[in-house]
Amino acid sequence: MELRHFLRAASKRERAEVAVVCNDSVSYLYQLAGKHRYASALMAARIEAMTREVASRSGGRLQAVPRESLVRYPEIYDREEPYLMVAEERP
Repeated sequence: MELRHFLRAASKRERAEVAVVCNDSVSYLYQLAGKHRYASALMAARIEAMTREVASRSGGRLQAVPRESLVRYPEIYDREEPYLMVAEERP
């Protein structure tokens, strides 16, 4: 599910839960959804985790937002290992 569809289907409280976990506002989430801004890899991972949690409580009404749809270069997620672990392994 894309972030813009998630935000449209989510209640005001559900949108606020996602924004609080990411230390941002709901309006910033709308900027990400409209592709006016792109999330960092860490922010995208946080949004994916929180939308998955909110979606699990929605009774099938919502789905998780994949982090690949939130970053400018989604090819960083083509690897087997998570992006953040690869960055930590560098010498």
